[in-house]
Amino acid sequence: MNLCEMSPHVLAYLGDAVFELRVRSMVVQSPGTVHDLRQKAEGFVSAKNQSRMYFKLDEFLDDDEKSVLRRGRNSKPSSWARSASMSDYKHATGLEALFGYLYLKGDTKRLDEIFEICVAANEQQGEA
Repeated sequence: MNLCEMSPHVLAYLGDAVFELRVRSMVVQSPGTVHDLRQKAEGFVSAKNQSRMYFKLDEFLDDDEKSVLRRGRNSKPSSWARSASMSDYKHATGLEALFGYLYLKGDTKRLDEIFEICVAANEQQGEA
């Protein structure tokens, strides 16, 4: 199956795990209890935060990546976390779909680049 045609929900399901693992790998580099690390990770992977990251990515993506991001965003969710707006949830789904797509494509270099853009966007938000 062509990855660009794969269900955006399936890509987002996998991408959620890929993104979470990258975040956890990042936060364990700083000292703290497991509780502290979990709180840092949860703030980073929230739908609201992922939605902000979504908007920082557009200029860095190629056409296939933009397509996956949009398809993830435009897919109809079967449910969503009530702690997030529907808009934030849909944008977060787009971001997760992109991570799932890149993971299945085996493009770890590109995953690293996109994750670094997300980290920079998160740090900018923390300064605002």
